[in-house]
Amino acid sequence: MDNNNISKNFKHYLAAIVAFSIWGFFSLVLKPLHAYAPLDILFYRVFSCAVVMSMISLLFKRKSLLANLRLLKSLPKKKRLTIIGLNVTGSVFLTVNWFSFIYVMNHVSVRATSVAYLVCPILTTLLAFFLLSERLNRLQWFSVVLSGSGCLLLSYTSISDMFFSTIVGLSYAVYIISQNKNSGLDKFLVLNFHILLSAVLLGFFYPAFSGPIPSDFKFYFYVEIIAVIYTIVPLFLNLYALSRISSSKVAMILNINPIIAFILAGVVYHEPLGLLQVFAYALVFAAVIIFNISKTSRSKT
Repeated sequence: MDNNNISKNFKHYLAAIVAFSIWGFFSLVLKPLHAYAPLDILFYRVFSCAVVMSMISLLFKRKSLLANLRLLKSLPKKKRLTIIGLNVTGSVFLTVNWFSFIYVMNHVSVRATSVAYLVCPILTTLLAFFLLSERLNRLQWFSVVLSGSGCLLLSYTSISDMFFSTIVGLSYAVYIISQNKNSGLDKFLVLNFHILLSAVLLGFFYPAFSGPIPSDFKFYFYVEIIAVIYTIVPLFLNLYALSRISSSKVAMILNINPIIAFILAGVVYHEPLGLLQVFAYALVFAAVIIFNISKTSRSKT
């Protein structure tokens, strides 16, 4: 990676690192809600995010909101429909990712969620190559193969974990790809739209699939932490990073998330971790280093 590119886009790289580091510690606030159904956690998380972000937008970003609406109306019809399509697609896959992540975290294993975000960078890089024509040099392709080898070793220890991990990883990979081309609009308002649409979609399912309204203060305490610290902040930082950094680079930085989750799974939750798993994670960690230090002949700046 060109040092000039890193220096020029330092804030964007830092945003990605902070976002994925925050998500690495997600289990600390999600595990205490183990007794609640994944859909209930998702319902209240998204509804809370929608309320908080909409209030901020209406109170502090009205000028930006009006300016973005005028910009959207001024665009050619094809371009306008493309932007709308990217945002709708992003919202749908983000919702799928949230639900699958919560389900896997609380009902499969913390380790399976960490594997999901090891698979995600590989899927994102491949999708970016075929759909966005992002170019990789030989050393970067080697890092992708190395990371894939680590994931295959992890799947050997548990096929079911790998199945759930792939669902979580693929849903977020599609979200990253869709948002890489979603440029020109205020990132906070874009995220607000994603979450509002997600809240509307989930609203249709709430009457039939929600459980009794939680009465425990602990539930709302952790849901609000999840909504603000583990949803709004990292997602905004992620979109900010994607505004200047290619999907494949953001995806490889995402590996910070599962590495932290992997450590928590063994140290905090005492999930069994064999030598094969440790070796597999070491391969992925090495792949991240190789990918991010390699110089690209063509890169998005």
